[in-house]
Amino acid sequence: MEAVKVGMREFRADLADYIASSKPVAITRHGQTVGYFIPTHGQGEADLAALRKASETLDKLLAAQSVDIETVVAEFKKARRGKKSLRTTME
Repeated sequence: MEAVKVGMREFRADLADYIASSKPVAITRHGQTVGYFIPTHGQGEADLAALRKASETLDKLLAAQSVDIETVVAEFKKARRGKKSLRTTME
């Protein structure tokens, strides 16, 4: 499939149209191609399915190790607070 060539300004101005399109776009600057935009329609469902599978796997691993999620969240929040206070003292 041949890419449509457009200038950078035109690409920015019509970005919503290019996102909705299924054709790849070659973005040019002063006549030279500086990049490509390739729309990826239809991958949202695959990405969501992969995230669900990863979540299920994580749940199984946590259950197998008898990890309490609430404890992990509390430890994470405590660590974040510690980093924030460390940053403010360094400034």
